[in-house]
Amino acid sequence: MAYNFDNIAPTYDRLNHLMTLGIDRGWRRHTVRLIASKEHPMNYLDVATGTGDLAQDILRYAHPDSPLTGIDLSQPMMDIAQTKIESDSKISRAKERLTLQQGDAEHLAFADATFDRVTVGFGVRNFVNLQQGLNEMCRVLKTGGKLAVLELSYPDNRFLLWGYKLYALKFLPWIGERISHDRAAYEYLPNSILRFPKPDRFIPMLQQAGFTTIEHHSLTLGVCRLYIATK
Repeated sequence: MAYNFDNIAPTYDRLNHLMTLGIDRGWRRHTVRLIASKEHPMNYLDVATGTGDLAQDILRYAHPDSPLTGIDLSQPMMDIAQTKIESDSKISRAKERLTLQQGDAEHLAFADATFDRVTVGFGVRNFVNLQQGLNEMCRVLKTGGKLAVLELSYPDNRFLLWGYKLYALKFLPWIGERISHDRAAYEYLPNSILRFPKPDRFIPMLQQAGFTTIEHHSLTLGVCRLYIATK
């Protein structure tokens, strides 16, 4: 069962940036540059949008006539996203371009072939049924549309993996408890990362969902991975 993020919504951004030493900002910007278009308006869907960091970057970079819909199970997380995006002076007409709604990634409430781009940042590992979620994201994409999956991972190198596990399994729960007062959330986080399929298992799942061309980018020694899949 996926973790309920309502309780940690107020400290979620602070802890994310602290635990990645701010590198997560660069991962998101890299993703947006590869998938968004400044020249052409497109319809975007951000799945598991959370507090809206990835959605905010898309709205900043994409053509100013591009609408974006963000969905998440956690309303408290989306309330933070709404405030952040609407107060961002770099995003023109933020209120007109942005729609946030509570929704389940495994049962998307959109018609087939609705969106040009679908993104999910640090969210697919929380899906209860990962294949169903991938199937749904493919379904709502137009033919030729692209999905970007940005997700935390772990290094292949044994020495780096040892250090990563020490940091993730010992340090993260400790600091998470002190800042969010919810140790369980930050015990869930590293375990969900370690359970998530590596590229040799995840890419076939994307293919099974109906994606044809799939790119895989290993970021920061493999602690983050970006998949771009074309329908």
